[in-house]
Amino acid sequence: MMARKRRSTTEINTAENASVPKRRYTSAQRTPLEEMMVFNHKKCLSWYHKYTNGSGELGPEGMEKFCMDIGVDPEDLVMLVLAWKMNAKSMGYFSSAEWSKGLTELQCDSVRKLQSKLESLRLYFNDPLAFKSIYRYAYDFARDKDQRSMDIETAKLMLNLLLGKQWKLYPLFAKFIDQSKYRVINKDQWCNILEFSRSITTDLANYDIDGAWPVMLDEFVDWIKNSNS
Repeated sequence: MMARKRRSTTEINTAENASVPKRRYTSAQRTPLEEMMVFNHKKCLSWYHKYTNGSGELGPEGMEKFCMDIGVDPEDLVMLVLAWKMNAKSMGYFSSAEWSKGLTELQCDSVRKLQSKLESLRLYFNDPLAFKSIYRYAYDFARDKDQRSMDIETAKLMLNLLLGKQWKLYPLFAKFIDQSKYRVINKDQWCNILEFSRSITTDLANYDIDGAWPVMLDEFVDWIKNSNS
């Protein structure tokens, strides 16, 4: 008789592993921590359709319900960051493609997961480059799409939300706008207001009258100086 060939340890381990069925985890079998770490695109879209009422688009009524579910006021700036993440085109509306883009990036497919990301979304306001991107995005997001410029009331609302707490001259700027001839703000003016708020001191000592600021800001500086004289 031929001697039986002794199997190597590697062969034995391979055979034993092959005989053990691999465990497949269903969502019901995952731990809460594992479930939080797994993103399900189908679940994400199902969550979206909860707010559309069969219309195919998440509109103002659905937005109100969405904000209520995640525990956020509709005027909370974190909603602007979320819209920025989605690259949403219109205030008060999210398309399924916008929803999918933003929440896939955030890996959120449930209320609980998004709530866990809200504080990290607010941190974008502490990043100068991210804030500048959000600020510029806000102009096209908030303006009436039938108009090239933003109406002054919408502009005041958005400027108050974005700059009201960090720009010390904003209260004066709001008063200036109220008594001015301006009824709309164009995008160049909008972008320069941010740069002005970041670079010009509250006493206006470093303001250069020959600088390349829009006429609106030249008039604002003159208005302050005349008010103080």
